[in-house]
Amino acid sequence: MSVDYLKRILTSKVYDVAHETALEPATRISRRIGNTVLLKREDTQPVFSFKLRGAYNKMANLPVETLRRGVIAASAGNHAQGVALAASRLKCRAVIVMPVTTPQVKIDAVKALGGEVVLHGDSFTDAAEHAAELQTREGLAFVHPFDDPDVISGQGTIGMEILRQHPGPIDAVFVAIGGGGLISGVAAYIKQLRPEIQVIGVQTDDSNAMIRSVQAGRRLKLADVGLFSDGTAVKQVGQETFRLVREYVDDFITVDTDAICAGIKDVFQDTRSVLEPAGALAVAGLKRYVAQHKWKGKTLVAITCGANMNFDRLRFVAERADVGEAREALFAITLPEQRGSFLRLCEAVGQRAVTEFNYRISDSEKAHVYVGLQIRSEAEIEKLAAHFRKQGFPTLDLTGNEMAKTHLRYMVGGHSELASHEVLYRFEFPERPGALMKFLGAMNPEWNISLFHYRNQGDDYGRILVGIQVPPSDKKAFRAFLTTLGYPHWNESDNPAYQLFL
Repeated sequence: MSVDYLKRILTSKVYDVAHETALEPATRISRRIGNTVLLKREDTQPVFSFKLRGAYNKMANLPVETLRRGVIAASAGNHAQGVALAASRLKCRAVIVMPVTTPQVKIDAVKALGGEVVLHGDSFTDAAEHAAELQTREGLAFVHPFDDPDVISGQGTIGMEILRQHPGPIDAVFVAIGGGGLISGVAAYIKQLRPEIQVIGVQTDDSNAMIRSVQAGRRLKLADVGLFSDGTAVKQVGQETFRLVREYVDDFITVDTDAICAGIKDVFQDTRSVLEPAGALAVAGLKRYVAQHKWKGKTLVAITCGANMNFDRLRFVAERADVGEAREALFAITLPEQRGSFLRLCEAVGQRAVTEFNYRISDSEKAHVYVGLQIRSEAEIEKLAAHFRKQGFPTLDLTGNEMAKTHLRYMVGGHSELASHEVLYRFEFPERPGALMKFLGAMNPEWNISLFHYRNQGDDYGRILVGIQVPPSDKKAFRAFLTTLGYPHWNESDNPAYQLFL
């Protein structure tokens, strides 16, 4: 069925709940990267996200008798609040199925808007399946978070506003992609009226279902997705959004966690507003795309699509932003365990500011030091490493080593002769009571835990680093344990940072 998205967007019923958000210059970012950067401030909507546009447009177009029965949605975040607010304006019932892992602050926000919250399952998939059962049982209308023409059209009003607010030249618009509803609507409008404007999608390195699907020519389903940018953590994109993205989106870029943290800091410095990770994704992608393509003097728009940030996460964001904006480099530096070595290393560092310095004696011949240094650009990292090597200090760049940045910096301690047959794994698990007990309960009691690190970062999920002593004869059983557990995990046993420090 062909959908006239231009007509649907122009006639969308979004402004009963949404307002036309500002398109404002990001002067600091613009000056630093040599391009004019404009921020489309969807983080300033009543629910601090663009999601209410699509939700309201979908619900406002439902037949009166359908609306009278009520609507249902599955969401742990911004879509839930959008549906609840839309329902309160339309005076209809809204049931929101959320995973039991959903933070209380998000549950309370939905309830405050009048939504009926049903908690079910550990994941969004579990919640969505239960929502489908309730929809059938109670005759409710399902409001999809992204794969629906009315939802897509509601989000497309953002593209309409951008062109109206800035009728002059625009070279590119950068849009975050989760399931694809936002970029589908924006691209469908912009490319039909101003085809010279590039629409560029941004995803995280570990949640790139749309990019991989476009490359494969069919929708792929990811086994796991990274959870830091939880608003875009989608395992499979929609059928209609996939079709529209293939037709209208010009290019894609991916970014990592550090780049997103730097994007949050960038926007804060320009606006004094704090975005959520998904909200800063377009800014992070814009910066990386500009650097890769060496763009100068262009006019670029980034949609800041959400600001539902858990305050406790700011600690993690602040720690990682300097690496993300190439303001900090991390190294493992080896020096001889003898008098004067530290002094020689300090002389090699010179006047450069030290951001971190971790060391513990572990060997009579040599010492391994974890060092953080302030830098001005990414190009300095390899120059610094070469400088230290020239001074006689073997040096390993850890700036891009996730295990080192998340865990190692808090636990430099040296080797243990007792840790025989040790394997090292990173895990991510829901940040809720019982998650750690599930991990320990599933593990063979004969396997000894020889290393453990966890630090609460204020996220919806926890990160742990675990050393487990697994005899060679138990390797098959250990693989089965990992499969049964079901938590995202990474084998770090060959990580050079682990070999040096732990």
